[in-house]
Parts: sequence; structure tokens; C-alpha cells
Amino acid sequence: MSDETFDKLFQPKPLIVCGVLFIASAILLYLQGRVWWCEAGDYSPWSWDIWTTHNSQHILDPYAFTHVLHGVLEFWLIGLVFRKMPMAWRLVLAVAIESIWEVAENSAFIIERYRTVTLSLDYFGDSIINSLADIICCAVGFAIAYKLKFWRSLVLFLATELILIFWIRDSLIINIIMLIYPIEALKVWQMGGR
Repeated sequence: MSDETFDKLFQPKPLIVCGVLFIASAILLYLQGRVWWCEAGDYSPWSWDIWTTHNSQHILDPYAFTHVLHGVLEFWLIGLVFRKMPMAWRLVLAVAIESIWEVAENSAFIIERYRTVTLSLDYFGDSIINSLADIICCAVGFAIAYKLKFWRSLVLFLATELILIFWIRDSLIINIIMLIYPIEALKVWQMGGR
């Protein structure tokens, strides 16, 4: 990113607000009973196998890429709704939305929903470190979309979706569909990757 781009996106006051949101998310996740790191005892920074208890327990996993896509989507949508808002404050709004999602995603209701209607049969919630990394991934996605603008970030979005579909038989769009309106045939196809 050029210095000018960096200056528009990362300003001191908005970054402080992002830091407060980040810390508040960690506290709320802790109060929900989330563990800090993988309880299975593996302290690797990543886990690439979505079919193990390590999924969503390390800093990075395949679903980190969907959180980058959250940031891309949020860049587009926030830009449509808040055209006059300074870019740095749009980033704060994206981080706030993602922080709220991470806390909601780790509620008993959403965890049970994932276990019932998606391929995540053994899902028991994210570790705090994974949730915080997901928030950072969202911010990275927002910054990437800002740098690439709409068409190139759309190509990135679609390419990432396709890679995830072939790699893990899941993606952001499939995840949204399965949470809102589960399709049994889609779930059967996803389970075939196990």
C-alpha cells in the first residue's frame, strides 16, 4: 500500500477504537467460557484439517479465508451505505461488525445451529485466539478490498470461494446458505469430503 493509502485507512484514533473492540471481544469470549487456545494440547499456530478437534482452535485454519472475505464484503456494503464516512472509520465499523459476529458465533445457540445443519458436526466453538485472528483477517480483507477496489476484489472473492469449495467443500457463501436455509443435498455433498 502506498503511504497515502496507509494514512487514509490506519489513523490513530480509529486504530485505538479497533484495539478496544479487539480487547472487548476477548473479554466477552472469555466470559462465554471460550478457551484461550486448543484444549487438545497442540500449540501449532495453524490447523488445516477441518475434520479434527483442532479446527477453529488455532490462530489460522481454512475458515480464516472466509473471514478475509467478510472484510471484503463489509468493505463493499459499508461503502454503499456510508459513502461519506472516512475510510478509517469504515474499517472501525467492519471490525465492530466482525467482533459482534465472533461473540454471537460462539453463543450456545449458533454453536448448536452449526452442529445441527452444517458439516461442522463436532464444532464446539472457537478458541479466543482463533476468534481474535478472525477479526484481524476481516480487517485484512477490508484493507485488501480497499487497495484492489471493486472488480479486482470481486475476482479475489470468487477465486477464494472456488478454492475453498474444492479444498474443504465449504466456503463463505455455502456457510451462509447452510446457516439460514440448510439444504440436505448440499450437506451430504460436504460430508463426502470427510
